[in-house]
Amino acid sequence: MCFLRRPGASAGWIWWRMLRQVIHRGLQSFFYKLGLFVSRHPVFFLTVPAVLTIIFGFSLLNRFQPDTDLESLVAPSHSLAKIERSLASSLFSLDQSKSQLYSDLHTPGRYGRVILLSKPGGNILHQADVILQIHRAVLEMKDGRSSFIGHQLGGVMEVPNSKDQRVKSARAIQITYYLQTYGSVTQDLIGEKWESEFCKLMHKMQLDHQDLQLYSLASFSLWKDFHQTSLLARGKILVSLMLILLTATLSSSMKDCLRSKPFLGLLGVLTICISSVTAAGIFFITDGKYNSTLLGIPFFAMGHGTKGVFELLSGWRRTRENLPFKDRVADAYSDVMVSYTMTSSLYFIAFGMGASPFTNIEAVKVFCQNMCVSILLNYFYIFSFFGSCLVFAGQLEQNRYHSIFCCKIPSAEYLDRKPVWFQTMMNDGHQHSSHHETNPYQHHFIQHFLREHYNEWITNIYVKPFVVILYLIYASFSFMGCLQINDGANIINLLASESPSVSYALIQQKYFSNYSPVIGFYIYEPLEYWNGTVQEDLKTLSQGFNTVSWIEQYYQFLRVGNISATNKSDFISILQSNFLKKPEFQHFKNDIIFSKAGDENNIIASRLYLVARTSENTQREAVELLEKLRPLSLIQSIKFIVFNPTFVFMDHYGLSVTMPVLISGFGILLVLILTFFLVIHPLGNFWLILSVTSIELGVLGLMTLWNVDMDWISILCLIYTLNFAIDHCAPLLYTFVLATEHTRTQCIKNSLQEHGTAILQNVSSFLIGLVPLLFVPSNLTFTLFKCLLLAGSCTLLHCFVILPVFLTFFPPSKKHHKKKKRAKRKEREEIECIEIQENPDHVTAV
Repeated sequence: MCFLRRPGASAGWIWWRMLRQVIHRGLQSFFYKLGLFVSRHPVFFLTVPAVLTIIFGFSLLNRFQPDTDLESLVAPSHSLAKIERSLASSLFSLDQSKSQLYSDLHTPGRYGRVILLSKPGGNILHQADVILQIHRAVLEMKDGRSSFIGHQLGGVMEVPNSKDQRVKSARAIQITYYLQTYGSVTQDLIGEKWESEFCKLMHKMQLDHQDLQLYSLASFSLWKDFHQTSLLARGKILVSLMLILLTATLSSSMKDCLRSKPFLGLLGVLTICISSVTAAGIFFITDGKYNSTLLGIPFFAMGHGTKGVFELLSGWRRTRENLPFKDRVADAYSDVMVSYTMTSSLYFIAFGMGASPFTNIEAVKVFCQNMCVSILLNYFYIFSFFGSCLVFAGQLEQNRYHSIFCCKIPSAEYLDRKPVWFQTMMNDGHQHSSHHETNPYQHHFIQHFLREHYNEWITNIYVKPFVVILYLIYASFSFMGCLQINDGANIINLLASESPSVSYALIQQKYFSNYSPVIGFYIYEPLEYWNGTVQEDLKTLSQGFNTVSWIEQYYQFLRVGNISATNKSDFISILQSNFLKKPEFQHFKNDIIFSKAGDENNIIASRLYLVARTSENTQREAVELLEKLRPLSLIQSIKFIVFNPTFVFMDHYGLSVTMPVLISGFGILLVLILTFFLVIHPLGNFWLILSVTSIELGVLGLMTLWNVDMDWISILCLIYTLNFAIDHCAPLLYTFVLATEHTRTQCIKNSLQEHGTAILQNVSSFLIGLVPLLFVPSNLTFTLFKCLLLAGSCTLLHCFVILPVFLTFFPPSKKHHKKKKRAKRKEREEIECIEIQENPDHVTAV
């Protein structure tokens, strides 16, 4: 092997190039030998994956178990809100007093809620008898425990010019029943049964009272409606699989009955299916629990796995037909598996980072762990199971057997004597072939379309300006969408769209969004409440909130009674002996913790409640309140924490935005490092990074414009988009930068002709398989459909429209290849001798 030094090239650059070539050719040699080994032992590589699938498939059926703890899945594992809840629980354990209001709780526990909505123009206050009837029916339910209630009005209209805000009418009323389960497992089961009976009772009451609309919700409703997505999607996923099988089969077919490979397309999809079943079995054997977010794994695995299948099939078509089938399989492995190994490694690394302990959301971690196993098994099954199928198909082709009927193809003379329909079925392309044709596979309809029509059209000089304008429009909309990213921690985005929980949430947002959730304000250190400065600090902290506070009531009690309590002993004495003895103030006993040291009493902790006026976007404003109050707890002299049960789910808003950005950054960096040693030309890395960044930002911006929030489903889709783009752009770009044709235009034509068929086959199968998700009535599948549709569409747009045009404008230049060829041709002309024999028409070149 000889490396000529180019003028101006440093010795270091030449050594790096030599190293990359050695590594690249070493990998090709390894996969060539692997292909030979598989082709010599096809039965073994066909049997082992099938046996593994059977074993782990039975474990999947026996160990399947859904995850019922929704909070552990979707709430951050290590959030400040959970620490605050633990502190609040240690200070103020849940008292079982019936006098407590629902807003006094620091954890919701078991509950049942109902919203009673009057007809348009009606007044719910005029139907008090019906409300009391429903209320009594709830309290008389069997198998429950004593409950305490809280209620509020919605759609309120106040009396005009009323100083004390008197209510004129209300459209809705919300009643909440909290059960007292005492933390016992047995009583928790009783509480679960009570909730089920509560929902049935509300449905029955709806039938009895047609003049009211009842919307019920229980603590288990969220998990039930979350799991309902999986039940609704089962049939649609089977339809999706059938569509992918059909698309793969048709796209792998040709008119040539010898070289057509419909069964290989079919078996390729089935290879990914059985590898996914094996991965699911391993997941459940390791005590994994199913949740509805795992619905995306079959689509993620299919999008990557079928890319390897179609690339191997294209690699087979590029091999020389006169070689033995075993050598052709080895050549296909050598040509394809280097690139597929690199992209599979990037999938594993990207999702491996998502599965690391640094991931704070359990649902994302579980998904990424399962995805890593699926990627490894996809890779193993493709080079073993599908490789064996390719060996058998190649053997049939070499022995001239029909690709569908597996019968011997008759000779051309025999076919000429048969009817047209028989000739069509048994046609092996002999009438299309000639002694000038070197690749009969060029008659594949996708390859023929790209070579004869599309390549010429997309590289036409009159088309290029419109492509540039199209990309500017694409970039503008993407940039506009990236500026409008919405944080999406709303758990409703994961539920079945027509479920009771979603209906309840929509009504609650419409009629009960004027106020924020009740925020607990816990003072966890002794405080001089009788000090005027402390009183002013408390007023400052609660400014702008409606408060439910023993402190304000006590100060009001002292002012009305003209009582002086300016020192510690008087303040605590009057509080215990007078204020808390009054019936109207007795419920405040649960909000104060006293300690006694000798004859002296102290207040070591207390709590009060804050409610803020909000607009319709209650959740967003609640997060802003949380972010506003928490920093104050660090700089104020008063040591306090704020908590509401919903804060546990809201703490990952920031994570939802930063996680995909971090994963994408690490992924792009890994692409640069890994491919530096695998490709000959460094511009391949540069173009790959630009392409992947453009696709990633395009999907991020367009999904925002399509009303997709940044929740954990869209995060996973963005991680997948990064790898999906690399999967399809990398082979195209590397083939282009390594091409040695005279012009960039010819190089991009050859690149599209070599890899365009596999890219189009895979992306079309992927997009068609997504269509059934559109008919699943679930917000989770809607998000999955939108994000994956954008990922596939943007990748297809870049591979077939944007890159073929832009690569003809920018480096790498192909002029030096042209100069080299001219120099070689000139050298050949100088040493050429022409010997003219006796026959002047016979010219021999020596």
